Amino acid sequence: MVPTVSLEPADRSCWDEPLSISVRGLAPEQPVTLRAALRDEKGALFSAHARYRADAHGELDLARAPALGGSFAGLEPMGLLWAMEPDRPFWRLVKRDVQTPFVVELEVLEGHEPEGGRQLAKAVHERHFMAPGVRRVPVREGRVRATLFLPPGTGPFPGIIDLFGTGGGLLEYRASLLAGKGFAVMALAYYNYDDLPKSMDILHLEYFEEAVNYLLRHPQVKGLGIGLLGISKGAQLCLSIASFLKGITAAVIINGSIANVAGTLNYKDETLPAVGINLKQIRVTKDGFIDIIDILKVPLEGPDRKSIIPMERSDATFLFLVGQDDHNWRSEFYAQEASKHLQAHGKEKPQVICYPKTGHNIEPPYFPLCKAFRQPYYSLPVLFGGESRPHAMAQVDAWQQLQTFFHKHLGGGGRPIPGKL
Repeated sequence: MVPTVSLEPADRSCWDEPLSISVRGLAPEQPVTLRAALRDEKGALFSAHARYRADAHGELDLARAPALGGSFAGLEPMGLLWAMEPDRPFWRLVKRDVQTPFVVELEVLEGHEPEGGRQLAKAVHERHFMAPGVRRVPVREGRVRATLFLPPGTGPFPGIIDLFGTGGGLLEYRASLLAGKGFAVMALAYYNYDDLPKSMDILHLEYFEEAVNYLLRHPQVKGLGIGLLGISKGAQLCLSIASFLKGITAAVIINGSIANVAGTLNYKDETLPAVGINLKQIRVTKDGFIDIIDILKVPLEGPDRKSIIPMERSDATFLFLVGQDDHNWRSEFYAQEASKHLQAHGKEKPQVICYPKTGHNIEPPYFPLCKAFRQPYYSLPVLFGGESRPHAMAQVDAWQQLQTFFHKHLGGGGRPIPGKL
């Protein structure tokens, strides 16, 4: 019998959807290596492999068979995706064009040598970022530069603004996936994109206010209040937007700071200066990474406290998702301080979920861990933190937690859409 790879869904699925992988037609207890690979839009190769042994019937089901070693070990049905590593040092997997899929090649190789084994079977699978019927609408309204993703149907749907961190530009992959769960999601650029400012030296909340008002007025968006979703600098901006602006009902803060970071933030006649940075606190790890966890000087008391975001002004409900091994800043400490501050001012206690051995970049499910990344400000790669398996498990849970949170606080709006294409 010729070995074959069986996938469910068969040919296409959404990136955040679990993929069932099995092999049939092997010899009883035959040793094999499975390898998965994809190329990103800039040509970087990401790959992972694991060693397995077929059962007594010559079958192999990754949901039941533990990996015997390789890029991971143990029972990890999705390990061939989340354990991928790039062929370029410190390269992060990012989806830049959500209208095209990542094409994953799966190989079954004879024996337990991933480089030398004869190929026994192969399958190609497309991992998409837009569920069936999701619509992508470019937005150029006033100063707003964004992309709005709408679920199928007329709605109205709960509205969410999605913000990323200090890389700038317009990233759409999280918004496009989340639209597949019944939300109208605006991926919002705020610098280094199109005709927006090239730097974050000075940001004006009036820009974000335009985006909030655009979403509140949209005929397919529920108009009672919107949600915010942000990571890193984007999370800090979400805290600021929820504190200064009206119309925010719920906000998910992924590894964010409670102080204004990296540039001045203005709103009308108010200014939040950037928190001070002590570059002497930079450490270089034994692996040659820069650890910047201690460089922010966050003043919780005294006259310099003016960089702290005035969260007591917000009427939003908050969910903080925290990587306990985040090395960009002390996200767990900031989340706990935010919780104490909000409660001290009579606000609703936020939900805080902490993930052990999880780093800074908590992405949608199955994105591989980027433990360190080159940033233009530093000569060496900056440590993000995290360990591959715990980080992967955290991403799956965080994805479910934020959907549950938004559905609860923003209301329903069309049922979640299955990922099968």
